Amino acid sequence: MKHRAAYVAFDRFPSSKGSAVHIAQMADELFTRFGGGLLGVLGGGDLPRYQREGTREIARFDAQVPNLIDRAEAFSRWVAGHLEPHRDTLEVCHVRDPWSALPAIGDGRRHKVVYEVNGLPSIEMAHTWPWAAPRTLDKIRELERFCLERSDAVVVPSRVIGAAVARFGVPDGKIHLVPNGAEIPDRPQRPADAPERYVVYVGALQPWQGLDVLTRAFARLADLPELRLVICASVPERRAKPVRRLAERLGVAGRIDWRFMLPHREIAAWLAHAEVSVAPLTGCARNLDQGCAPLKVIESMAAGVPVVASDLPAVRELMADGEHGRLVPADRPAELARAVRILLEYPDEAAAMGRRARRRIEQDLTWTRSRALLADVYRTIAPSDR
Repeated sequence: MKHRAAYVAFDRFPSSKGSAVHIAQMADELFTRFGGGLLGVLGGGDLPRYQREGTREIARFDAQVPNLIDRAEAFSRWVAGHLEPHRDTLEVCHVRDPWSALPAIGDGRRHKVVYEVNGLPSIEMAHTWPWAAPRTLDKIRELERFCLERSDAVVVPSRVIGAAVARFGVPDGKIHLVPNGAEIPDRPQRPADAPERYVVYVGALQPWQGLDVLTRAFARLADLPELRLVICASVPERRAKPVRRLAERLGVAGRIDWRFMLPHREIAAWLAHAEVSVAPLTGCARNLDQGCAPLKVIESMAAGVPVVASDLPAVRELMADGEHGRLVPADRPAELARAVRILLEYPDEAAAMGRRARRRIEQDLTWTRSRALLADVYRTIAPSDR
């Protein structure tokens, strides 16, 4: 079967990470509009290499390449091979990173390319791969610039990321804001093993997520022995070792409940019954210069839970201090602990913040609305879309 559309991402799919939720929504909109398509993603583990679902085909790259750059380049060659059979029918190729974009923007193409920028590897790698040579990061930045210039439209989930893209020289008219969204869930049942009182963190454990700040803040709430911290980590248990060691040194390890790689529906239950959801993003270049679009904040608000988050420009796009929760200075455990304490001491006001947060998502940040904005991008660049 030859496809009219393709969605390609250097991400594992499906997975428990927020990126997988985003990919599912964006790819579904693309394939719904173009009568199916090819989804090219990372695989591994027990995921099948190929999978067909009606008119949709999923191909997974599962080669074991230890070095990250070598793996990205091998993925790029793999993408080129998988796009080639569809060159004469392909109308839109939607990509999420430069490794996916490079084989899609080649000379002589007939299709349009939508480059969705959720992050910039030239910035993120400085945090996730600190031994990367500056020359390597410079080369990646030039690759990003080349792919952005050659793409027909650039999609960003936040204005902060849009500003980072504009600094590459991309004209404003080519940049389209399509924010992350959330479903508005019915209130799920309380998890059977949920503690009586808890605050919750949901997401990955990279340094920029601020789990060290959260752990130090939680240690300042030691006078609330009944309060527990639930961490729903989207990564395997082995990745939690640094945070667990810190918790042991601070004497709070026994008050933290860990849950690893839970299905998305179970995450919703942990959010819905928390007293506070915490997003302690750090004030690093990844979050400030590049920006982010934290799905954990949006999904917490959709669950009707007040959020305590770092006061960063990307977070202020989603929530207002005192309206939907509290914004605190980044990297300040004492301020984070104080904000959580105040919400715990004033439960009625905290509940009102949660209700206002849910209304904010209902009005402005549903996946239905985000998908409609993405559909407008497709119509702009591919008028023959049907």
